[in-house]
Amino acid sequence: MSDMVTSTWRRFGLRFLTSGLIAGLIATSCLPLSASSASPELLHTLSAQPFPRSSRDRDNETKARTTPSPPIRWDEQQPGCTFSRGTDGKYRYGLWTGDIGIVLAVDARELQSSRQRIGHIFGIQLTIRYRGVDSLDTAPDGITLQFMKHFKVTQTALDPDAYVQKIQSDADAVDDDTRRTVAKHPAEKQLRETRLQDYQKSANELIEFLSKNSLRTAHLDRANPEVRGWLFFDTNSKWLGGWKAQEDFVLRLPLGGKVFEFPFKLPPKKGEFLLQKRQ
Repeated sequence: MSDMVTSTWRRFGLRFLTSGLIAGLIATSCLPLSASSASPELLHTLSAQPFPRSSRDRDNETKARTTPSPPIRWDEQQPGCTFSRGTDGKYRYGLWTGDIGIVLAVDARELQSSRQRIGHIFGIQLTIRYRGVDSLDTAPDGITLQFMKHFKVTQTALDPDAYVQKIQSDADAVDDDTRRTVAKHPAEKQLRETRLQDYQKSANELIEFLSKNSLRTAHLDRANPEVRGWLFFDTNSKWLGGWKAQEDFVLRLPLGGKVFEFPFKLPPKKGEFLLQKRQ
């Protein structure tokens, strides 16, 4: 009986030792290799493997690549920014940064003038200068004007060629309508034709101005360092009503991979009236 018990305990002890030995081997294989125990070839292979990145790291890298840089904003208190009232009746906002200089000019009476133009378009004059050693491509595409006191509506600059065609088409339509009205009401002939002549005169003047003075795409370099021209923005929107006593605007200009912002008011001070000096 004692021999049987002894044999049973021996088998149990041997099985326990075997299990412990296997568990120890498994645990040892899971431990990180030390420099003293690993071969140089294995260490070189391990060091060449990329360290696994978390999803948060990948998201941060993607965000860094896609997040645009903050806009360069005009502020009279900042270096390179200027403001002046010209004798020609215009307010001028200047900004220099690096090799790029921009001047925004707006007529002091632009709020009133825009309501008298065909289409009630709002105009500004823009000058872009480049003093670098390479080159800079400029284009009116993408330039916007935001009307801050009118639900912050943003309008893109009108394409001058397309708008000239629209003016001409509208003028033809007004001419046709006038002829039909005169045929039905001969007594109104003089009145209607006078109005038609005034309209056609305004349309022709605006077409000529847009054709000659609109801001165009340009390639600036040392030989051609400056481009200047006018931009117009449509104000025929249900969100744009009558003008306030003082209006707030923000002009945004993408240029050279950056965005330039010009916040301005008309008039800059409430009740201000800028007179144009006579020539």
